[in-house]
Amino acid sequence: MAKGIFYHKVDSTYDDVTGIRYHFPKTYFSRVRQTVGDWVIYYGPLPRMRSRYYSGLARVSSVKPDPRRDDHFYAHLEDYLDFDAPVDYVAGGGFERKLVGPDLSINPGRSVQAVRIIEEEEFASIVAAGLGQEDEWPARLESQTILHFEEAPQSSYDVGDFERPILLQTISRPFRDAKFRQHIRTVYDRTCAFTGLRLINGGGRPEVEAAHIIPVERGGNDSVQNGIALSGTVHWMVDRGLLSMGDDYKIICSRHLNEDVTHLLTKDLVARVPTELRYRPHPRYLSWHRENVFKQ
Repeated sequence: MAKGIFYHKVDSTYDDVTGIRYHFPKTYFSRVRQTVGDWVIYYGPLPRMRSRYYSGLARVSSVKPDPRRDDHFYAHLEDYLDFDAPVDYVAGGGFERKLVGPDLSINPGRSVQAVRIIEEEEFASIVAAGLGQEDEWPARLESQTILHFEEAPQSSYDVGDFERPILLQTISRPFRDAKFRQHIRTVYDRTCAFTGLRLINGGGRPEVEAAHIIPVERGGNDSVQNGIALSGTVHWMVDRGLLSMGDDYKIICSRHLNEDVTHLLTKDLVARVPTELRYRPHPRYLSWHRENVFKQ
C-alpha cells in the first residue's frame, strides 16, 4: 500500500464524483493500484484561484474497470473529508519533495502526473496543514484537544510518531463530525438553506445545524457536497422525509405534512446554496434522498 495524490478539476471531463469515485486512464493503473487500502489527497486547480491546491482526502477501497470505456478505470473511495481550506502546494516551501525543489522550482515531469505516490511524512504534513484550523464556533461541550494537530515538520522524522495520530484523528467519528459541522457552517455562512435565516445566539454562536443528505450510517460521507445547513426544525423534517430538494435546489414538500409549512421556507421555495459549484449539494446525493427518504 502507498499514499498518493489524485489530480482533479471541478469541471473535469472524467466521470468523477468527489469522494465517491475517481475516473482515470490505464496510464495510471499501476500507481492507483498501489493506493488500494490506503489514503490519497485531492489536488488541482480551483476556480478563480491562481495556484494548485490540496483540498481533501479519502481512502481507496477498490479499483475496477470502466465497463463503458476501454482502458479506463474507477478508483472507489471511502471516508472522504474536505480540508478546512485549500492548501497551496508551494506553501511553506512545498510539501512534495519530488515536485517542489528547495529553491521553489517545479519539476515539470512530476507536475504533469495526474496520480503521484508520496511519502508518509509528506502526506502527514499536507493533512496537518489542511485540517489544523480550529472551529470558530465549536460545540459547547466539545473538547478542543480532539480538533488540534501539531505542526507537521517538512523535514524527515519518525513517521510512526506523527502519521499514526493523524490517521487516528482523521477516522475518528467525533473529529469528522466536528469538521463536517465546521465546513458546512462556513460555506453556508451560518445560514439555513431552506429558511434563509441566519440565527446567531447571544454568545455569537450560530444555531444552524450541519445535515448529511445521505446519513453516515447509510453510507454517506463527510463531503461538503453531501451536506446542507439547516435550522433544527427543518433538519428534523428533512431527516424524516417531509422535505427534500430537487437537482435545481427547489424545495419539495411532502403530501404527508399535516399542515402547510411554506411560510417557514424561502419565499421562492429555492434553497440558498453556496455560489461555488464545488460546495453545492451534488445531484447524486440529492437523488438518493428523494428516492430513499422523501415521502411523496
